[in-house]
Amino acid sequence: MLTDRFAELSNGIRLHYVCAGAGPLLLFVHGFPEFWYEWKHQLTHFSRSHLAVALDMRGHNLSSKPTEVAAYRAKYLVEDLRLLIDHLNGAPCVLVAHDWGGAIAWNLAALHPDCLRKLVIINAPHPAIFARELRTNPAQQRASAYMNLFRSDKAERVLSEHDFARLTRMTLDAWAVNGGAATPDDRRAYRQAWSQPGALTCALNFYRASPLYPPEPEEAVAPGRLKVDPAPFRVRVPTLVIWGERDEALLSGNLDGLAEQVSDLTVRRVPDASHWVVHERPDLVNQYIDEFIAQ
Repeated sequence: MLTDRFAELSNGIRLHYVCAGAGPLLLFVHGFPEFWYEWKHQLTHFSRSHLAVALDMRGHNLSSKPTEVAAYRAKYLVEDLRLLIDHLNGAPCVLVAHDWGGAIAWNLAALHPDCLRKLVIINAPHPAIFARELRTNPAQQRASAYMNLFRSDKAERVLSEHDFARLTRMTLDAWAVNGGAATPDDRRAYRQAWSQPGALTCALNFYRASPLYPPEPEEAVAPGRLKVDPAPFRVRVPTLVIWGERDEALLSGNLDGLAEQVSDLTVRRVPDASHWVVHERPDLVNQYIDEFIAQ
């Protein structure tokens, strides 16, 4: 049975999360434009052996929604996860994260390795490698052009008009291309989460607060903000990366050189899945995580 709860963190943020089961903590962190519900299949599966928890990150669904763009910088999002793990008495835990959740999880693993026993990343590039790809790879620059739209003042209007038609095409409709399926209940749940007051703006503020976005026309080909020192981002926590190779936004070049940044790395490529591999191949994702935890 899934249970809704809230964590009042010492930094003033209130995080909503859903949990099931008992045992060691297995924490799931969603991406854009999702919320805890991304992990409903995983919560059911892993609650048999763990305390399985999926949160709404700040700005999403039922969690706190600070209005300032700066409140969505990585350091604050990392602290949310660290404090939530402490609130759940879960350290060291297994952390599973996708997309923006993965971006924050890479930082948490580098800065607070004591919080984690193992890390699972799903289609989320390591920050130093993503900066390199945005700086030097024209194909990734083109694939990431949407980020500049998401950073713009018109983003809320474009994504929400016609009952979130564009967000729906990007996510729920896209799952079906590679074998996934969004039920009517899924569609209602996502529209309800997107419709929470302030939620869409806060989710877009993740993009607005980050320095990692492709060069804009007025910038140099390799702007200084994309020159990231990899040393602070080296990860020594055992890490599994699951990568849907049909991802059109985050290209597989983000796996090149990853072993230089992660000392204990396992990569599982899924050739027939996309960025939405969690929805398209949930049983395979669960299998890979099970095998990794058991090692």
